[in-house]
Amino acid sequence: MRSTEMSKIAVIANKNKTLGGGLKELRRLLTEAGIRKPIWIEIRKSSEAPQAVKRCLRRGADLLLMWGGDGMIQQCIDAVMSARAGGKVELGILPAGTANLLASNLGIPQDLPKALDIALHGRRRKLDVGVINREHFAVMAGTGFDALMIRDADRTLKDSIGRVAYIWTGLKNLRNKATRARVSIDGKQWFEGRASCVLLGNVSSILGGIKAFPEAEPHDGLLEIGVVQAESGWQWMRVLARTAVGDAAHSPLVTAGRGRKIRVKLSRPLPYQLDGCDRKPTDRFQIRTRPQAITLCTPNEPAT
Repeated sequence: MRSTEMSKIAVIANKNKTLGGGLKELRRLLTEAGIRKPIWIEIRKSSEAPQAVKRCLRRGADLLLMWGGDGMIQQCIDAVMSARAGGKVELGILPAGTANLLASNLGIPQDLPKALDIALHGRRRKLDVGVINREHFAVMAGTGFDALMIRDADRTLKDSIGRVAYIWTGLKNLRNKATRARVSIDGKQWFEGRASCVLLGNVSSILGGIKAFPEAEPHDGLLEIGVVQAESGWQWMRVLARTAVGDAAHSPLVTAGRGRKIRVKLSRPLPYQLDGCDRKPTDRFQIRTRPQAITLCTPNEPAT
């Protein structure tokens, strides 16, 4: 771990997101830690993060503190990777969003003093990132049911009812028709049939803390994939019940696997999502993993 006294620390903060005592408390905590003049950039929405990252890198930042949710974290990671700076800058998460899946999977709490201490003094870990259609993600990506659910949970709905927004929009999309899909893993045909959801994971837990991929490790160089064939509310209940107890892979309605390079071809264009951010419809997906491509600040392992 690089000493914070020798680091050029930058803060990129979505000022519409809250955590603890807000950005005022973050400034105070940084000052108390001896960091009096960090690079400080406030943005209004996550789509402004890439330009903010570029500005921080040009100014020599080597520790980037990211204040926001998974959408903003994804935008920052994608910008760091696009700038080929994955090995040059350390990333600290201050989880201030509606969903903070990457933070929770890494054990970073929604507690500002504790999260900042991890960012400044925690263990530095090299983690994988996934790439879907040339855009990087750290948590998950997918098309079908999950993408439609996330697309419909717009900012206004999420701001008003929080995570309940995903449950509400999920119920709306339970009866959407499945689509013909062909999937190959590492160059070999793996699945062909009707699919209502194709989900990829770099970590184990997804929305609601559900362990969709219990064996996933964000540093093993592999991406998990699950294809769901449920087409009715009852079938989805069966899948979700299995998922809730960490046994989704054994559901007759789920086909699970893992690999380094994955290709998906659909019979019709569908929206897709990465790290909870919706993208425009397409019928082709090229996915791969970039092993241990970024450095995240994570909690120190407990003493043994």
